[in-house]
Amino acid sequence: MDFNMKKLASDAGVFFTRAVQFTEEKLGQAERTELDAHFENLLARADSTKNWTEKILRQTEVLLQPNPSARVEEFLYEKLDRKVPSRVTNGELLAQYMIEAANDFGPGTPYGKTLIKVGETQRRLGGAERDFIHSSSINFLSPLRNFLEGDWRTISKERRILQNRRLDLDACKARLKKAKAAEAKAALWSDEVEKAEHELRLAQSEFDRQAEVTRLLLEGISSTHVNHLRCLHEFAEAQATYYAQCYQYMLDLQKQLGRLPGTFVGNAESTSPPPVPTSPAAIAAAAAAGPAVPTIPVVPTVVGGPNSAPAVEALNPDDVKPPASGTRKARVLYDYDAADSSELSLFSDEMITVYSLPGMDPDWLIGERGNQKGKVPVTYLELLS
Repeated sequence: MDFNMKKLASDAGVFFTRAVQFTEEKLGQAERTELDAHFENLLARADSTKNWTEKILRQTEVLLQPNPSARVEEFLYEKLDRKVPSRVTNGELLAQYMIEAANDFGPGTPYGKTLIKVGETQRRLGGAERDFIHSSSINFLSPLRNFLEGDWRTISKERRILQNRRLDLDACKARLKKAKAAEAKAALWSDEVEKAEHELRLAQSEFDRQAEVTRLLLEGISSTHVNHLRCLHEFAEAQATYYAQCYQYMLDLQKQLGRLPGTFVGNAESTSPPPVPTSPAAIAAAAAAGPAVPTIPVVPTVVGGPNSAPAVEALNPDDVKPPASGTRKARVLYDYDAADSSELSLFSDEMITVYSLPGMDPDWLIGERGNQKGKVPVTYLELLS
Protein backbone atom coordinates (compact mmCIF):
# COMPACT_ATOMS: atom_id res chain seq x y z
CA MET A 1 0.00 0.00 0.00
CA ASP A 2 2.78 2.41 1.02
CA PHE A 3 4.72 1.51 -2.12
CA ASN A 4 1.76 2.26 -4.37
CA MET A 5 1.14 5.56 -2.64
CA LYS A 6 4.78 6.56 -3.05
CA LYS A 7 4.69 5.60 -6.74
CA LEU A 8 1.54 7.63 -7.31
CA ALA A 9 3.09 10.59 -5.57
CA SER A 10 6.25 10.24 -7.63
CA ASP A 11 4.29 10.04 -10.89
CA ALA A 12 2.25 13.07 -9.89
CA GLY A 13 5.44 14.97 -9.14
CA VAL A 14 6.95 14.09 -12.52
CA PHE A 15 3.75 15.07 -14.30
CA PHE A 16 3.66 18.39 -12.44
CA THR A 17 7.31 19.12 -13.25
CA ARG A 18 6.72 18.44 -16.93
CA ALA A 19 3.60 20.60 -16.96
CA VAL A 20 5.50 23.49 -15.37
CA GLN A 21 8.38 23.11 -17.83
CA PHE A 22 6.00 22.97 -20.82
CA THR A 23 4.08 26.04 -19.64
CA GLU A 24 7.23 28.07 -19.04
CA GLU A 25 8.51 27.16 -22.51
CA LYS A 26 5.27 28.34 -24.07
CA LEU A 27 5.51 31.60 -22.13
CA GLY A 28 9.15 32.07 -23.15
CA GLN A 29 10.35 31.78 -19.55
CA ALA A 30 12.40 28.61 -20.01
CA GLU A 31 14.84 27.24 -22.54
CA ARG A 32 14.13 24.06 -24.47
CA THR A 33 16.40 21.52 -26.12
CA GLU A 34 15.99 21.74 -29.89
CA LEU A 35 16.23 18.74 -32.16
CA ASP A 36 18.64 18.85 -35.10
CA ALA A 37 17.44 19.84 -38.59
CA HIS A 38 17.55 16.26 -39.90
CA PHE A 39 15.34 15.06 -37.06
CA GLU A 40 12.88 17.90 -37.63
CA ASN A 41 12.69 17.01 -41.33
CA LEU A 42 11.95 13.40 -40.42
CA LEU A 43 9.13 14.56 -38.13
CA ALA A 44 7.64 16.81 -40.81
CA ARG A 45 7.84 14.03 -43.42
CA ALA A 46 6.15 11.57 -41.06
CA ASP A 47 3.33 14.01 -40.28
CA SER A 48 2.81 14.70 -43.98
CA THR A 49 2.73 10.97 -44.75
CA LYS A 50 0.13 10.37 -42.05
CA ASN A 51 -2.10 13.27 -43.14
CA TRP A 52 -2.07 12.42 -46.86
CA THR A 53 -2.49 8.70 -46.21
CA GLU A 54 -5.64 9.48 -44.21
CA LYS A 55 -7.06 11.65 -46.99
CA ILE A 56 -6.25 9.14 -49.75
CA LEU A 57 -7.72 6.31 -47.68
CA ARG A 58 -10.97 8.14 -46.95
CA GLN A 59 -11.49 9.28 -50.54
CA THR A 60 -10.72 5.82 -51.93
CA GLU A 61 -13.36 4.43 -49.58
CA VAL A 62 -15.82 6.97 -51.00
CA LEU A 63 -14.85 5.98 -54.54
CA LEU A 64 -15.37 2.29 -53.89
CA GLN A 65 -18.50 2.75 -51.78
CA PRO A 66 -20.32 6.08 -52.38
CA ASN A 67 -23.09 5.18 -49.92
CA PRO A 68 -22.10 6.66 -46.51
CA SER A 69 -24.48 4.38 -44.61
CA ALA A 70 -22.90 1.31 -46.20
CA ARG A 71 -19.42 2.61 -45.30
CA VAL A 72 -20.45 3.06 -41.67
CA GLU A 73 -21.88 -0.46 -41.63
CA GLU A 74 -18.66 -1.91 -43.06
CA PHE A 75 -16.61 0.06 -40.51
CA LEU A 76 -18.67 -1.34 -37.61
CA TYR A 77 -18.31 -4.89 -38.88
CA GLU A 78 -14.54 -4.44 -39.09
CA LYS A 79 -14.34 -3.04 -35.56
CA LEU A 80 -16.40 -5.97 -34.28
CA ASP A 81 -14.03 -8.30 -36.16
CA ARG A 82 -16.93 -9.79 -38.10
CA LYS A 83 -17.18 -10.58 -41.80
CA VAL A 84 -18.85 -7.87 -43.85
CA PRO A 85 -22.01 -9.32 -45.44
CA SER A 86 -22.04 -9.62 -49.22
CA ARG A 87 -23.87 -6.67 -50.78
CA VAL A 88 -25.55 -6.65 -54.21
CA THR A 89 -24.00 -4.05 -56.50
CA ASN A 90 -26.13 -1.48 -58.29
CA GLY A 91 -25.44 -3.16 -61.63
CA GLU A 92 -26.57 -6.55 -60.33
CA LEU A 93 -29.75 -5.03 -58.87
CA LEU A 94 -30.50 -3.31 -62.18
CA ALA A 95 -29.93 -6.62 -63.97
CA GLN A 96 -32.43 -8.31 -61.67
CA TYR A 97 -35.09 -5.68 -62.38
CA MET A 98 -34.52 -5.84 -66.15
CA ILE A 99 -34.77 -9.62 -66.32
CA GLU A 100 -37.87 -9.66 -64.12
CA ALA A 101 -39.44 -7.00 -66.36
CA ALA A 102 -38.60 -9.08 -69.45
CA ASN A 103 -40.35 -12.10 -67.96
CA ASP A 104 -43.37 -9.92 -67.22
CA PHE A 105 -43.54 -8.32 -70.69
CA GLY A 106 -42.69 -11.54 -72.47
CA PRO A 107 -39.12 -12.82 -73.01
CA GLY A 108 -39.96 -13.59 -76.64
CA THR A 109 -40.90 -10.02 -77.54
CA PRO A 110 -38.29 -7.64 -79.01
CA TYR A 111 -38.42 -5.50 -75.86
CA GLY A 112 -38.19 -8.55 -73.60
CA LYS A 113 -35.22 -9.99 -75.51
CA THR A 114 -33.41 -6.67 -75.34
CA LEU A 115 -34.09 -6.30 -71.63
CA ILE A 116 -32.61 -9.74 -71.03
CA LYS A 117 -29.48 -8.98 -73.08
CA VAL A 118 -28.91 -5.63 -71.37
CA GLY A 119 -29.70 -7.16 -67.97
CA GLU A 120 -27.15 -9.93 -68.49
CA THR A 121 -24.53 -7.34 -69.35
CA GLN A 122 -25.40 -5.28 -66.28
CA ARG A 123 -24.95 -8.39 -64.18
CA ARG A 124 -21.50 -8.92 -65.66
CA LEU A 125 -20.66 -5.27 -65.03
CA GLY A 126 -21.81 -5.65 -61.43
CA GLY A 127 -19.65 -8.73 -60.99
CA ALA A 128 -16.63 -6.90 -62.41
CA GLU A 129 -17.29 -4.03 -60.01
CA ARG A 130 -17.45 -6.44 -57.08
CA ASP A 131 -14.10 -7.99 -58.07
CA PHE A 132 -12.54 -4.53 -58.42
CA ILE A 133 -13.77 -3.42 -54.99
CA HIS A 134 -12.57 -6.64 -53.37
CA SER A 135 -9.13 -6.44 -54.99
CA SER A 136 -8.71 -2.76 -54.13
CA SER A 137 -9.76 -3.32 -50.51
CA ILE A 138 -7.17 -6.05 -50.01
CA ASN A 139 -4.26 -4.67 -52.04
CA PHE A 140 -4.67 -0.93 -51.46
CA LEU A 141 -6.95 0.04 -48.57
CA SER A 142 -5.72 -2.59 -46.11
CA PRO A 143 -2.02 -1.57 -46.31
CA LEU A 144 -2.97 2.08 -45.77
CA ARG A 145 -5.10 1.18 -42.74
CA ASN A 146 -2.35 -1.06 -41.38
CA PHE A 147 0.09 1.84 -41.50
CA LEU A 148 -2.28 4.25 -39.72
CA GLU A 149 -3.41 1.73 -37.10
CA GLY A 150 -0.04 0.02 -36.62
CA ASP A 151 3.18 1.78 -37.57
CA TRP A 152 1.81 5.28 -37.03
CA ARG A 153 0.50 4.48 -33.56
CA THR A 154 3.92 3.14 -32.61
CA ILE A 155 5.62 6.26 -33.97
CA SER A 156 3.16 8.51 -32.10
CA LYS A 157 3.75 6.62 -28.85
CA GLU A 158 7.55 6.92 -29.12
CA ARG A 159 7.25 10.60 -30.03
CA ARG A 160 5.23 11.24 -26.86
CA ILE A 161 7.87 9.44 -24.82
CA LEU A 162 10.58 11.53 -26.48
CA GLN A 163 8.65 14.71 -25.68
CA ASN A 164 8.49 13.66 -22.01
CA ARG A 165 12.21 12.85 -21.97
CA ARG A 166 12.97 16.26 -23.41
CA LEU A 167 10.83 17.99 -20.79
CA ASP A 168 12.62 16.01 -18.06
CA LEU A 169 16.00 16.97 -19.52
CA ASP A 170 15.17 20.66 -19.71
CA ALA A 171 13.73 20.60 -16.18
CA CYS A 172 17.02 19.10 -14.95
CA LYS A 173 18.96 21.81 -16.79
CA ALA A 174 16.82 24.46 -15.12
CA ARG A 175 17.36 22.92 -11.63
CA LEU A 176 21.12 22.75 -12.17
CA LYS A 177 21.17 26.36 -13.27
CA LYS A 178 19.27 27.43 -10.16
CA ALA A 179 21.51 25.31 -7.92
CA LYS A 180 24.66 26.89 -9.33
CA ALA A 181 23.18 30.34 -8.91
CA ALA A 182 22.39 29.58 -5.27
CA GLU A 183 25.87 28.15 -4.71
CA ALA A 184 27.49 31.31 -6.09
CA LYS A 185 25.49 33.51 -3.73
CA ALA A 186 26.22 31.35 -0.67
CA ALA A 187 29.88 31.09 -1.58
CA LEU A 188 30.02 27.47 -0.36
CA TRP A 189 29.70 24.02 -1.86
CA SER A 190 26.18 22.65 -2.03
CA ASP A 191 25.02 19.06 -2.41
CA GLU A 192 22.20 20.39 -4.57
CA VAL A 193 24.61 21.13 -7.41
CA GLU A 194 26.03 17.61 -7.39
CA LYS A 195 22.54 16.10 -7.21
CA ALA A 196 21.33 18.29 -10.08
CA GLU A 197 24.33 17.32 -12.23
CA HIS A 198 23.67 13.63 -11.60
CA GLU A 199 20.00 13.99 -12.54
CA LEU A 200 20.98 15.90 -15.65
CA ARG A 201 23.33 13.13 -16.79
CA LEU A 202 20.60 10.53 -16.33
CA ALA A 203 18.03 12.69 -18.14
CA GLN A 204 20.46 13.32 -21.02
CA SER A 205 21.10 9.59 -21.36
CA GLU A 206 17.37 8.79 -21.40
CA PHE A 207 16.71 11.53 -23.92
CA ASP A 208 19.50 10.40 -26.27
CA ARG A 209 18.33 6.77 -26.15
CA GLN A 210 14.72 7.73 -26.88
CA ALA A 211 15.78 10.11 -29.65
CA GLU A 212 17.62 7.26 -31.37
CA VAL A 213 14.61 4.93 -31.09
CA THR A 214 12.29 7.59 -32.51
CA ARG A 215 14.72 8.51 -35.29
CA LEU A 216 14.91 4.88 -36.48
CA LEU A 217 11.13 4.67 -36.60
CA LEU A 218 10.86 7.93 -38.52
CA GLU A 219 13.45 6.80 -41.04
CA GLY A 220 11.24 3.76 -41.64
CA ILE A 221 8.74 6.10 -43.34
CA SER A 222 10.81 5.64 -46.50
CA SER A 223 9.98 1.92 -46.43
CA THR A 224 6.34 2.84 -45.96
CA HIS A 225 6.45 4.96 -49.12
CA VAL A 226 7.95 2.03 -51.06
CA ASN A 227 5.20 -0.29 -49.82
CA HIS A 228 2.47 2.23 -50.64
CA LEU A 229 4.00 2.75 -54.08
CA ARG A 230 3.65 -0.97 -54.82
CA CYS A 231 0.06 -0.91 -53.55
CA LEU A 232 -0.68 2.10 -55.74
CA HIS A 233 0.50 0.19 -58.82
CA GLU A 234 -1.76 -2.73 -57.89
CA PHE A 235 -4.70 -0.36 -57.43
CA ALA A 236 -4.13 1.19 -60.87
CA GLU A 237 -3.81 -2.29 -62.40
CA ALA A 238 -7.09 -3.40 -60.82
CA GLN A 239 -8.81 -0.25 -62.04
CA ALA A 240 -7.48 -0.71 -65.58
CA THR A 241 -8.65 -4.34 -65.62
CA TYR A 242 -12.09 -3.31 -64.37
CA TYR A 243 -12.61 -0.62 -67.00
CA ALA A 244 -11.26 -2.88 -69.77
CA GLN A 245 -13.77 -5.54 -68.76
CA CYS A 246 -16.59 -3.00 -68.76
CA TYR A 247 -15.60 -1.74 -72.19
CA GLN A 248 -15.47 -5.25 -73.63
CA TYR A 249 -18.83 -6.15 -72.09
CA MET A 250 -20.44 -3.09 -73.68
CA LEU A 251 -18.91 -3.84 -77.08
CA ASP A 252 -20.30 -7.36 -76.88
CA LEU A 253 -23.69 -5.95 -75.92
CA GLN A 254 -23.66 -3.62 -78.93
CA LYS A 255 -22.98 -6.56 -81.24
CA GLN A 256 -25.78 -8.59 -79.67
CA LEU A 257 -28.27 -5.73 -79.87
CA GLY A 258 -27.38 -5.16 -83.51
CA ARG A 259 -28.38 -8.75 -84.32
CA LEU A 260 -31.71 -8.71 -82.48
CA PRO A 261 -34.81 -8.15 -84.62
CA GLY A 262 -36.82 -5.13 -83.50
CA THR A 263 -39.69 -2.92 -84.54
CA PHE A 264 -37.96 0.40 -83.95
CA VAL A 265 -34.96 1.19 -86.10
CA GLY A 266 -33.87 4.49 -84.58
CA ASN A 267 -33.39 8.18 -85.21
CA ALA A 268 -31.89 9.66 -88.32
CA GLU A 269 -28.59 10.28 -86.57
CA SER A 270 -26.92 8.37 -83.78
CA THR A 271 -26.53 10.45 -80.63
CA SER A 272 -23.72 8.35 -79.17
CA PRO A 273 -20.20 9.24 -80.36
CA PRO A 274 -17.83 6.52 -81.54
CA PRO A 275 -15.45 5.19 -78.88
CA VAL A 276 -12.14 6.93 -78.32
CA PRO A 277 -9.27 5.22 -80.22
CA THR A 278 -7.05 3.23 -77.89
CA SER A 279 -4.21 2.07 -80.15
CA PRO A 280 -1.32 4.50 -80.89
CA ALA A 281 -1.98 4.27 -84.65
CA ALA A 282 -5.66 5.01 -84.21
CA ILE A 283 -4.95 7.96 -81.89
CA ALA A 284 -2.46 9.41 -84.38
CA ALA A 285 -4.93 8.96 -87.23
CA ALA A 286 -7.71 10.61 -85.26
CA ALA A 287 -5.49 13.57 -84.39
CA ALA A 288 -4.42 14.02 -88.02
CA ALA A 289 -7.98 13.80 -89.31
CA GLY A 290 -9.28 16.54 -86.98
CA PRO A 291 -12.85 16.67 -85.64
CA ALA A 292 -15.01 13.62 -86.32
CA VAL A 293 -17.40 13.91 -89.28
CA PRO A 294 -21.06 13.17 -88.48
CA THR A 295 -22.61 9.97 -89.69
CA ILE A 296 -24.39 10.17 -93.07
CA PRO A 297 -28.08 10.85 -92.34
CA VAL A 298 -30.44 8.01 -93.11
CA VAL A 299 -34.20 7.87 -93.35
CA PRO A 300 -35.87 6.33 -90.28
CA THR A 301 -38.58 3.80 -90.77
CA VAL A 302 -40.75 1.37 -88.86
CA VAL A 303 -40.21 -2.20 -89.94
CA GLY A 304 -43.37 -4.09 -90.72
CA GLY A 305 -45.56 -1.09 -91.63
CA PRO A 306 -47.66 -1.14 -94.81
CA ASN A 307 -45.50 1.44 -96.59
CA SER A 308 -42.16 0.61 -95.09
CA ALA A 309 -39.13 -0.34 -97.14
CA PRO A 310 -37.55 -3.72 -96.50
CA ALA A 311 -34.97 -3.61 -93.68
CA VAL A 312 -31.35 -3.76 -94.78
CA GLU A 313 -30.79 -6.67 -92.41
CA ALA A 314 -32.91 -8.79 -94.76
CA LEU A 315 -30.91 -7.81 -97.86
CA ASN A 316 -28.18 -9.84 -99.45
CA PRO A 317 -25.04 -7.63 -99.47
CA ASP A 318 -24.15 -8.92 -102.92
CA ASP A 319 -27.39 -7.40 -104.24
CA VAL A 320 -26.81 -4.02 -102.62
CA LYS A 321 -25.76 -1.30 -105.05
CA PRO A 322 -23.95 1.84 -103.84
CA PRO A 323 -25.84 5.10 -104.29
CA ALA A 324 -24.81 7.46 -107.05
CA SER A 325 -23.52 9.90 -104.43
CA GLY A 326 -22.92 9.76 -100.70
CA THR A 327 -20.12 7.17 -100.52
CA ARG A 328 -17.28 8.01 -98.16
CA LYS A 329 -13.94 6.72 -97.08
CA ALA A 330 -13.53 5.41 -93.55
CA ARG A 331 -10.59 4.29 -91.46
CA VAL A 332 -11.15 1.19 -89.31
CA LEU A 333 -10.36 1.79 -85.64
CA TYR A 334 -10.63 -1.78 -84.30
CA ASP A 335 -10.70 -5.33 -85.60
CA TYR A 336 -14.22 -6.69 -86.05
CA ASP A 337 -15.28 -10.28 -86.77
CA ALA A 338 -18.39 -10.59 -88.92
CA ALA A 339 -21.24 -12.33 -87.12
CA ASP A 340 -22.75 -13.74 -90.32
CA SER A 341 -22.54 -13.53 -94.12
CA SER A 342 -24.38 -10.18 -94.20
CA GLU A 343 -21.53 -8.46 -92.28
CA LEU A 344 -18.02 -7.52 -93.35
CA SER A 345 -15.02 -8.34 -91.16
CA LEU A 346 -12.76 -5.36 -90.42
CA PHE A 347 -9.08 -4.98 -89.75
CA SER A 348 -7.64 -2.15 -87.69
CA ASP A 349 -6.21 0.83 -89.65
CA GLU A 350 -7.45 -0.33 -93.08
CA MET A 351 -9.38 2.01 -95.39
CA ILE A 352 -12.80 1.03 -96.74
CA THR A 353 -15.66 2.69 -98.65
CA VAL A 354 -18.94 3.10 -96.76
CA TYR A 355 -22.44 4.34 -97.49
CA SER A 356 -25.93 4.16 -96.06
CA LEU A 357 -29.26 3.08 -97.52
CA PRO A 358 -32.84 4.12 -96.74
CA GLY A 359 -34.28 2.19 -93.80
CA MET A 360 -30.87 1.24 -92.44
CA ASP A 361 -30.09 1.26 -88.73
CA PRO A 362 -27.99 4.42 -88.13
CA ASP A 363 -25.50 2.38 -86.10
CA TRP A 364 -24.57 0.40 -89.22
CA LEU A 365 -23.29 1.19 -92.72
CA ILE A 366 -22.56 -0.81 -95.83
CA GLY A 367 -18.81 -1.24 -96.21
CA GLU A 368 -16.86 -2.25 -99.32
CA ARG A 369 -13.32 -3.57 -99.63
CA GLY A 370 -12.56 -4.46 -103.24
CA ASN A 371 -15.16 -7.06 -104.27
CA GLN A 372 -16.22 -7.70 -100.65
CA LYS A 373 -19.11 -5.86 -99.06
CA GLY A 374 -21.31 -6.15 -95.99
CA LYS A 375 -22.71 -4.35 -92.98
CA VAL A 376 -20.18 -2.72 -90.64
CA PRO A 377 -20.75 -1.03 -87.21
CA VAL A 378 -20.29 2.76 -87.24
CA THR A 379 -18.59 2.75 -83.83
CA TYR A 380 -15.65 0.82 -85.32
CA LEU A 381 -15.02 3.49 -87.96
CA GLU A 382 -13.53 6.93 -88.31
CA LEU A 383 -15.48 8.56 -91.15
CA LEU A 384 -13.35 10.75 -93.39
CA SER A 385 -14.47 13.61 -95.61
